[in-house]
Amino acid sequence: MRNKEMLLIPGPTPVVDSIYDALASETRSHTDARFAATYKSSIEKTRDMLKTDGEVFVISGSGTIAMEMALVNTVSPGEKLLVVSHGFFGDRFIKLGEAFGINVDVIQAEWGKQVDPKAVEDKLANGDYKAVTVTHADTSTGVAANLDVLVPIIKKYGALVILDGVCATAAMEEDMSKTYGSEDAKIDVVLTGSQKAIGVPPGLAIVAFNQTALAARKKMERVTAYYCDIYNWIPIMNDPTKYFATPPVNLIYAYDEGMKLVLEEGMENRYKRHAAYGKGVRAGLGVYGMKALAEEDVAAATLSCILYPEGMDDAGFRSALAKKGLIVAGALAHLAGKAFRIGHMGNTTVEMLEKALVLIGETMEEQGYSVDADQAVKAFRSIVS
Repeated sequence: MRNKEMLLIPGPTPVVDSIYDALASETRSHTDARFAATYKSSIEKTRDMLKTDGEVFVISGSGTIAMEMALVNTVSPGEKLLVVSHGFFGDRFIKLGEAFGINVDVIQAEWGKQVDPKAVEDKLANGDYKAVTVTHADTSTGVAANLDVLVPIIKKYGALVILDGVCATAAMEEDMSKTYGSEDAKIDVVLTGSQKAIGVPPGLAIVAFNQTALAARKKMERVTAYYCDIYNWIPIMNDPTKYFATPPVNLIYAYDEGMKLVLEEGMENRYKRHAAYGKGVRAGLGVYGMKALAEEDVAAATLSCILYPEGMDDAGFRSALAKKGLIVAGALAHLAGKAFRIGHMGNTTVEMLEKALVLIGETMEEQGYSVDADQAVKAFRSIVS
């Protein structure tokens, strides 16, 4: 890779040369048949990845736009939404729903824990909820939602399952054709962004609706949006030579290349690779006395929130790593200064993660800690091999 730094944050993530090359392709008209073919190709690749029987939307915007598109096209003002939150980004659905006049209830887990499924069932049993939002991997905590448990509960009560896959898509299973115990128990909406496990630069919002979610949109008299109204985008997704809003031409080139790499590796291979990366990184850091906020049985495959040992200077630690070419992220909210977050997803390689462990060890020694980088790498390799 031509990257000068190792960008091991929860996103954006490292970009490989072929994606950079695609990004640098000649800019063409957004209605040019050659560009339209690439745009259509990227949409179909996304459909293949998520295995949806409905519509896929790849548009200019951030993950927040994807959240908005998912919500306003399924839940009307005055209807009820249940937010299942495992951290900061799950909580974001609260303000988002309230901004559109949706009646929002929330079940919040203690940071580092999963939401109690019984609490979800009890809430759904006592309320007429149109939809439930679940963040697959919360970027603030490194906690993964248990879809095998949550999806059947949600569908039992007739609510739509809206899955925030921003920090999970292309690394953790999000199969919209999968049934969770019954024929109707499926994920209805998946939303994500381009810059995390897909490994493309930021700037694309990606949303997939199954037929159940599309039927919900059809029943809505209107939506409180214009840009995010899927009815304005369906004609373009089906025929990209048509126009609604100008797409980011070069970013679509890059995204098509990124999706090609995702599908060439194979989804099962990607799920296994990312699971191993996550476990390996946490094992290696554990040698240094660093503990993940999320226990291993609930930890995400894509990133980890790592608690510092006693006395660690957060700003000094991350600054020293940055001077060595390794970029990690600070923690959020009440964990700020007490932990850091490290991404291990997308185009990240074994070699990068091993080097990261060594640099973290070196930096800890510079700050007065006695650590064994060789043992940390050995622990990593025992899992990722």
